[in-house]
Amino acid sequence: MNQHLKQLIELSKIDNEIDAFEPQIEEANYKYEAVLAKKESIEKDIENLSKEIEEEELKKRKNELHIKELSDKLEELAKKSSEVKTEREMKSLQLEEEIAKEQIEFANEEIARLEKIIEAKKEQIELAKESLKEIEESLAKVKEEVDAKLAEIQKEREEIFKRKEQLIAEMNQKALAFYQKIRRWAKNTAVVPVRDQACMGCYMVISEKVYADVIKGEEIVTCPHCGRILYIEEEAETATE
Repeated sequence: MNQHLKQLIELSKIDNEIDAFEPQIEEANYKYEAVLAKKESIEKDIENLSKEIEEEELKKRKNELHIKELSDKLEELAKKSSEVKTEREMKSLQLEEEIAKEQIEFANEEIARLEKIIEAKKEQIELAKESLKEIEESLAKVKEEVDAKLAEIQKEREEIFKRKEQLIAEMNQKALAFYQKIRRWAKNTAVVPVRDQACMGCYMVISEKVYADVIKGEEIVTCPHCGRILYIEEEAETATE
């Protein structure tokens, strides 16, 4: 087989190895990001619950203030009752007093309802804080695992990059430029094998003449349909011989 073709096949395999690290990196990062997203979600829940409690507390204070105003009004009505001269005035004061007492009763019921809501939300916050603590502990552990995995991947990548640099230094620059031009659009299928007389890049059958040239391996042959560099795999080449 042509030496330049051998080098292109090897370079293609190395590039494939390098690109294969990306999904591994994404998977490692995704694991950390998933736990981080859960942590942020719980923090957001706590923040929202805290705001809701503030709103309920404000409603409670308004009702308490209303009760104070009504209590003051009842005191005034009590004073006025001693000064009443007619039955009509007495009935009017009694009506105002009954309305004020009903409003106080309603306000107290509303305060009790709000207190239950506030208590329930506070309990939700406490539960969320417990979950958050567990998540934070888990996050630290996951971060450590992810960092270790990424460090391992980086070490492997560096070793493969060294192999690539060494190979590129030995290659014919015209052949390298030709390969890089195809790789820009074909990605990891720039150099593909021929199986059953078909290009494994576009899966189109090639002619007998092109197939014969590929088998010879004396020159760099490209697929007439898609332009990818073609070669015969070692096992197939041995069988052909």
